[in-house]
Amino acid sequence: MKLSQAILSLYLLLFAGLGIAGGYLFLDARAEFTRLQQIEAQNQRKLAEAQERLKAQEKVLERLRSDPYFVDEVIRRRLGYAKPDEFIFRFQE
Repeated sequence: MKLSQAILSLYLLLFAGLGIAGGYLFLDARAEFTRLQQIEAQNQRKLAEAQERLKAQEKVLERLRSDPYFVDEVIRRRLGYAKPDEFIFRFQE
């Protein structure tokens, strides 16, 4: 009778140990999953921002391709060019 109780106790200890180890692994995997979800959400926000910037840049590019007045304005503003009969005044801020 004592041998069967010892074997039963051993099995119960083994089962409890496996349960505790499994629970620890589950909690560790759950924490990793939560961390990866947060990283995914952050990357989704970055992707949305990048897509918005891309749309804005595509609009500017399309205007540069099709609107000569816009090209003239961009060249004047960014490069400081002027027509022969114009003067450019630069002020320090």
